[in-house]
This record gives sequence, structure tokens and C-alpha cells, in this order.
Amino acid sequence: MSGQSLLVPGEITPVRSVPGNIRRPEYVGKPAPTPYTGPEIQDSDTVERMRIAGRIAAQAMEEAAKHIAPGVTTDELDRVAHEFMVDHGAYPSTLGYRSFPKSLCTSLNEVICHGIPDSTVLRDGDIVNLDVTAYINGVHGDNNATYLCGDVDEESKLLVERTRESLNRAIKAVRPGRQINVIGRVIESYAKRFGYGVVRDFTGHGINSSFHSGLIIPHYDSPHATTVMQPGMTFTIEPMLTLGTHEYDMWEDGWTVVTKDRKRTAQFEHTLVVTETGADILTLP
Repeated sequence: MSGQSLLVPGEITPVRSVPGNIRRPEYVGKPAPTPYTGPEIQDSDTVERMRIAGRIAAQAMEEAAKHIAPGVTTDELDRVAHEFMVDHGAYPSTLGYRSFPKSLCTSLNEVICHGIPDSTVLRDGDIVNLDVTAYINGVHGDNNATYLCGDVDEESKLLVERTRESLNRAIKAVRPGRQINVIGRVIESYAKRFGYGVVRDFTGHGINSSFHSGLIIPHYDSPHATTVMQPGMTFTIEPMLTLGTHEYDMWEDGWTVVTKDRKRTAQFEHTLVVTETGADILTLP
């Protein structure tokens, strides 16, 4: 695998402003969101509003990804995505969520998820996950993808390609009447073919007017994930595969999650709605 040195925290720039006319999620300025008590099954109006939020999130992620190159800071990627979302009337959902200070997550190399954009400079050979969520018209749309920075080693390229494929296979497994655990079963069985670890403690989640509704979508075959999928259910699938262990450490910032063995990890995510025949992706650009 790549011989890159391990990441260390950089300096975080001041919080970026959001115009006052853009509606904030209820949790902004609070230590935690109000627990969601509504339904997991959404009506067609909510789904269509989520499609708009999802499209903006997907486009913001694409715009930020265009700037991935050696020498660029992760804070610059945050700036690009932040400005895209607010220019389109959306609030960056991560900004102020449980005091998270930035408008997207940037997770490099051994970072599993929730990396905070800062002064860290991208290097040739890095793999970079961007996780972008947009809030508009009272609902969220959440997606992420892992990108290559410069000349990336073959082992890391394959990890990224196969993690994307694990998401695609999981989406195809979504059917009304099936239990949620079929999603993790498909991901885990595919990952095992290559000896990859499957992160267990960070999962997909229900999403709608709430960023995280309480519905859990494991990416491994969990015997507890017996909720039956029904048309109108909205949730994310976001597998995190690793070149080594699924176990992790947390940085002192309380957000940045890294593999315990510091081997590389990749992730991909879409927000979905269950249909009568399968799944409809709501985070398409």
C-alpha cells in the first residue's frame, strides 16, 4: 500500500457564515438535535423535497471534488462546497450539528469518517472522502464518495472501486418486504472476497426532516436489523471498507475516526427511498 505518513490534525479556520435568509435546521446553536419522533415512511411531497436537497448535496460534492489535487487544503474543499450550497439556498447540514465546525467532512487515507476540514494539505497518492449533506425546504439529502488525489497506488484504487461496488450491490438488494439486514449481508459478503474489514460502529441511518432519524442501517449482517423495508422509507447506505481491521480510534477532537491499525479505508453513500419495486436514489446530481 501507499507509504504516506500518517495524518495529524491541522488548524481549523473560523466558522463560515450562512446568509440569514437561509433556513437553519433546528439543532443549530444547540448541543444536540431534538430526537425525531415522526414516521420513517415519508409522503411523496417529502420525498420530492429530499430529492432537491439530495441533488444540491451531490452537486456540491462534485464541485468540491473538482478541486482535489496535491497542494490543496481540505479547508479549501470545505469552502467550495459551503459556497455552492448557500448559493443554491441550502444550509450545510453538518455546520453546527453537535457543534461540528465545518460544512462537509473530509476523511483522508486512514480516516474512516467525520474528518474536519482544516489546514491539512492534500498529497499526491492520497484518497479523499467528501461527505456532503444539504438542508433545504425542511429536509436533508446526504451523500459521500471517495476520490483519488494524483497518482494513487493500485491497492488503494481497488479499495475505492470495490467500496463503490459494495454500495451499488447494496442498493440493488433493497426491496419492500425484506429486512434491513439484507443490506449489510450483501456488503459484508462482497467485502470478505477481498479480505476487507467492514466498519461496524458507524452505520447508515434514517433521514428526512431529521438528519439522523434513529433508524440504523448496519453494513454487516446484523441479526438485530430486522426492521422490514416498506415503500416510502428513506435512509442512507454508506459502507466503510478497510484494508485491515474494522476497529477504530478517535482523535481528541471527538469527531475524526481512524482505523486502529492506520490502514486505509474508503466510503461511498447515497440517500434512498424504498419504492414498490426497489430503491430510488435521491442524491443524484
